[in-house]
Amino acid sequence: MNVTFVPTRTRISVVRYQQMVAAGVLSKRDRIELIDGEMVDMAPIGLKHAALTARLNKWFVLAVGDTAIVSPGGPVNLGDFSEPQPDLMLLRPREDYYAGKIPEAADVLLLVEISDSTLAFDQGVKRALYARHDVVEYWIVDVAGQRIHVARQPSANGYLLAQEFTIADSVAPLNLPTIQLAVQELFV
Repeated sequence: MNVTFVPTRTRISVVRYQQMVAAGVLSKRDRIELIDGEMVDMAPIGLKHAALTARLNKWFVLAVGDTAIVSPGGPVNLGDFSEPQPDLMLLRPREDYYAGKIPEAADVLLLVEISDSTLAFDQGVKRALYARHDVVEYWIVDVAGQRIHVARQPSANGYLLAQEFTIADSVAPLNLPTIQLAVQELFV
């Protein structure tokens, strides 16, 4: 009897992924995110990406004060199989600054990806992932297009509201409407 075996992929859970990090199998130098059970290489950070991340980080730190925690480059736990590392997040304040646990979608006030070489991935795979896990607001800073793509109202089928803000516009996070970012400030 001839039996045909069809190989399948093994999904890695967040728990297993974190065990790999704790055991030293993976380190921060590996620049890997866990997306839907697959370990995905993160794109190298270019000069424009790094500068925009620093500029936006500084702007948010000054603008939000104690109303949110600005978390650059930290992980977010999205269920059993995803732990992406967005470029920047605004998190609900906690006294321990999330030292006791990785933030989850309910902790995120705003999640931001700076996109200079990964726009299609950020608008496709990541946007769908964040919507499925109820990340309330997702911004993609489009370096080449000099605009911010804003997604709000997450659902299982994606975000229900999508807007684009150009250098002529200002935008405010949904949960922090009093802080207005002039998009032009990012691309000076």
